[in-house]
This record gives sequence, structure tokens and C-alpha cells, in this order.
Amino acid sequence: MDIIEVKNLTKKFGDLMAVDSVSFNVAKGEIFAFLGPNGAGKSTTIKMLTTLLKPSSGKILLDGFNPSTNPDQVRHSFGIVFQDPSLDDELTAFENMEFHGVLYGLAKKVRRERIEQLLSFVELWDRRKHLVKNFSGGMKRRLEIARGLLHQPKVLFLDEPTLGLDPQTRNHMWAYLQDLNKKEGTTIFFTTHYMEEADRNAQRIAIIDYGKIIVSGTSQELKSQTNTTSLEEAFLALTGKVIREEEVGAIDRLRQRRRLWSGRR
Repeated sequence: MDIIEVKNLTKKFGDLMAVDSVSFNVAKGEIFAFLGPNGAGKSTTIKMLTTLLKPSSGKILLDGFNPSTNPDQVRHSFGIVFQDPSLDDELTAFENMEFHGVLYGLAKKVRRERIEQLLSFVELWDRRKHLVKNFSGGMKRRLEIARGLLHQPKVLFLDEPTLGLDPQTRNHMWAYLQDLNKKEGTTIFFTTHYMEEADRNAQRIAIIDYGKIIVSGTSQELKSQTNTTSLEEAFLALTGKVIREEEVGAIDRLRQRRRLWSGRR
């Protein structure tokens, strides 16, 4: 049974075709990786799935609901961990969780039980009274995942969930997510630029480029199709090795910062 159904999904911004007639399904309880170069259409697709953008055309069903016409039902069906931090650093871990639970209308007894369960799950219960601004990057990521699960969503969206984390923290985080997937049957939809992360954890992968899904299948199927031995090699064979304009701009900005820094020394 599919919990996400996408058919001929299209999003245009003026003359720019950001997502071009994309179709894919995600099965209930699946760990699904959505991969692509920067600017390929990943974030735009996720924003449409999570009610942040309305499609120009096409069809989306998430847990049987259309995000455009039934946004409230869809929002109760998913949790999301954004690429950029979204915690309130001036609140404690417990207060961040409590505020989220109140927004979702969880009864106090249920809310408090879930907060203790989830903070224990991500090994932060002992730090519940500590201000988030004093947390490490890994601790903040674990808290964001716990918060995203507070209202017991059927789907958890993770946009670059381990970006900038050390390998130890990344491995621990995926152990939590795998355990969650097995115990609660939560569907996990994630993006990443760490190909080994998708190779190790995703049951199925879709690659989007220039707004179109160019291939989908298991990691092994993608490797076989491209006659490669690693998912990274398969990804490069399918999307090319040329650095995209968005990446070039980021590199230029980094070089400019370095020149400015050098000039101040």
C-alpha cells in the first residue's frame, strides 16, 4: 500500500520549470531516498508534499489526502526535519518539545508521555532542562527528530538530516531511524548528498535531475543499470560530473570570504 502517490507533478516559477511532470510512489513503511544535484527540484518537490508550495499541476496524495485541498489532515500525517536548524535556542529541550505538542493539540498527559519517551529514545532525557543553545550539532539534530515524531506522524521527511555531522553521530542517528522504522512502521523520506548513507539505509531510491525523475529502484538496480560498483559512481553516471551553477556560486562565495578573512589578518 502506498502512503505517498505523486502523478505528473509540475511546478513553474514564471518561465522556470522547477519540477517537470514528476511521478513516483512511496510504500507505507518504506525508507525512501530522494537524490539529486543542487537545483534539481528536490526541495521544491518536498515543499509541495508538505503543503509549503502549491503545485502548478498534477496530483499528490499523502496518506490519502491532497496537500492543496486538505492541508491540515496532511500536516498531521507527517513530521519534518529541515536542513536548516529550526529549534528555539533560548528554550530548553523540554520546552521545544512542549511547544510543538501544544501546537499540534496533543492532550497534556499524552504530550508529556510522548516527550519523555522520545527524549529517552534519542538519549536526551537527562538534558531536557538544558538550553538548546548549549547543545552540540548532533544533539540538536536528535532533538529535531524527536520533535518531528511527537505527534506520531505516519511519514517523517528528513532534508539533509546529517549534514555537517561527524560519522559517529550520523551512524547513531541512523540507528535511531532504523529502529523507529521497524518498531513503529514510520515511513522515512529523506534527501542526502552522502551517497553511502542512501546506499546503506534506503530500501528504494529515486534520482531527480533538471526537474525530472530520471531513474528509480534499489541501490543495486541503479549500480547494475549504470555498470558501476558504488552508488556514487552510479549517481555521477546518471547526472554527470559537471559542477552546477548553484555549486559554482557557493564556491565563489566561499573563496570571497577566504580573501576577506585573509585581508583582515
